[in-house]
Amino acid sequence: MDQSIISVKDNSANPAPLGLFGFGMTTVLLNLHNAGLYEMNSMIFAMGIFYGGIAQVVAGILESKKNNTFGMTAFISYGFFWLTLVGLIVMPKLGWITASSSGGMIAYLIMWGLFTLLIFFGTLKISKALQFIFATLTILFFLLAAGDATGNATLKTFTGFEGIVCGLSAIYTGAAVLLNEVYGRIILPVGLVKR
Repeated sequence: MDQSIISVKDNSANPAPLGLFGFGMTTVLLNLHNAGLYEMNSMIFAMGIFYGGIAQVVAGILESKKNNTFGMTAFISYGFFWLTLVGLIVMPKLGWITASSSGGMIAYLIMWGLFTLLIFFGTLKISKALQFIFATLTILFFLLAAGDATGNATLKTFTGFEGIVCGLSAIYTGAAVLLNEVYGRIILPVGLVKR
């Protein structure tokens, strides 16, 4: 009896550039505010909800269809990070709930820093570009927590510039993945780790 094996080819698009651009652009825009270049405003909230938030969740769902556990976990988690951050800022302004205490926000940022540190170890098997993104993001969360804990304005400004570097590295990586795929060769290197 013939027992043929049928293989199904995955022809779906690569969702990584969408997730990386959503994360990177939103991170840069928020950290331009953190660096003191402009006030917290509706543009940051809109980016946090729609591009940093929803677009990353969509990218993560699509990564799950590609059997990419790392991509799914990272994109969905950071998509919901953006949505929770906007919620923490906006819900008290709408009178829905009391604003989080300084200690609560510090705990929130430390937990995200610890989560990011754990995720960073997964990048050691993927690429140098992702290692840089997650290393700078880990540092960013801990710097944000330290800035809130100390109230040090200089540290908060420095943190904003560190966050801009983190966001730009994600934008670079998103562009690299996209352009390398479109051109079928290395246009922008990401330093893939040999397995």
